[in-house]
Amino acid sequence: MKILLTGGSGFIGRHIHAALIESGHEVVLASRHNGINYNHMLKEEDWLKHLDNIDVVINSVGIITETHRQSFSVLHTQAPGALFRACVTAGVERVVQISALGADETAFTPYQLTKKAADDALRSMPLAWFVLRPSLVYGEGGKSLALFKRLAMLPRIPVIEQGTQLIQPVHIDDLVESVVTCLSTEKTCRTIDVVGPSAMSMAEWLQRLRRLAGKQPANLISMPLNSMLAFSNVARLCLPLMHPDNVRMLIKGNTADVQPLTEWLGRKPHDLP
Repeated sequence: MKILLTGGSGFIGRHIHAALIESGHEVVLASRHNGINYNHMLKEEDWLKHLDNIDVVINSVGIITETHRQSFSVLHTQAPGALFRACVTAGVERVVQISALGADETAFTPYQLTKKAADDALRSMPLAWFVLRPSLVYGEGGKSLALFKRLAMLPRIPVIEQGTQLIQPVHIDDLVESVVTCLSTEKTCRTIDVVGPSAMSMAEWLQRLRRLAGKQPANLISMPLNSMLAFSNVARLCLPLMHPDNVRMLIKGNTADVQPLTEWLGRKPHDLP
């Protein structure tokens, strides 16, 4: 297949790209590194010239925080919407959208709401569409995993309140395999939550990362939520992942039923050792 992959220079996109090449597909990359600026791709006609002879489009573009050059509205909603409309016009029948867990009726942050807007637009189109909503994705090269590893290696691990917030981390290989499955399955027009095998608390996640590094469990430092939100307002300037909205999403929790993904993959997703 000839596949247009957006966001191919990002963490998720790089892994998808490698898997597609290994499987023998021809991949056309659409990213800033390949001369395509999403800020300038807001109309259907902006995309049409990039869709000649394309069989499948995979959109893996996503940002966790906004900057003066990158907005949620443009990157998550407007540009993907234009791309999806162009797919209908160009006759590209199959589209895979990498969304995010929480981009549903309960969404409350701009990150989630703009992802959901693109998902809803895609679902309304006459395409063989797939919306994959991954939880926290970990694996080689992931920025969030690097941050959590640094926290886990501290002599005492800081957590919000008691660190009981629930997450369900999923390995990048499971997300990539989910994408690859979309290329050939006849079960189209599906929304699938891509999550790890079981939920765990944030404290447990950090302790498990610590054990993987060969260290003994560490004591926790409890940080009140209000203090953490105040700290994150400053920390986000040098660590974008620390944005207050991300803290709020963590407090809400990030989990889903793993059974649909298990059926999609034909196996259980990988667990952290």
